[in-house]
Amino acid sequence: MHMQASASTGSTATVSSAWARVAAFASAVDAGLDRWLADRYRIGLTDCRALAALGQAADQELRVSELAQQVGLNQSSATRLVSRLEAKKLVRRDLCADDGRGVYAVLTAPGEALLGDLRTPYEERVRELLSSAAERFPELDLRQLSDALGEVAALLSG
Repeated sequence: MHMQASASTGSTATVSSAWARVAAFASAVDAGLDRWLADRYRIGLTDCRALAALGQAADQELRVSELAQQVGLNQSSATRLVSRLEAKKLVRRDLCADDGRGVYAVLTAPGEALLGDLRTPYEERVRELLSSAAERFPELDLRQLSDALGEVAALLSG
């Protein structure tokens, strides 16, 4: 992805172009993580994030709607995600005792075991992808990305 820098300042021209650079980098890293997870653990990145969210939740369960928000999916996509994880025996569904309509996704023992097995290698893989970004993502201008990250960080800190 190629974006123009501002000729007058040498920095990103707009906040939207800074954000586009950050998003392109995040997408590239996510794609690398997704391939690695699929090859090594036969799950996708969204599956991994869902398992991690469930692993951190009280009683290792979340309403499917809450899980959707945490992994950035709509309700329909989250329902399909839970179905995939359920087919792999990594989660199970449970009905809400209070109203009978709400559906929970609950981490199973095999899901918890998988999460435990991949936690450290996953962290190492993220570190590896980030620390070798120049070699792994030659299409990205890391100087411009660094400037963009700084611009976004400045906006976040007020």
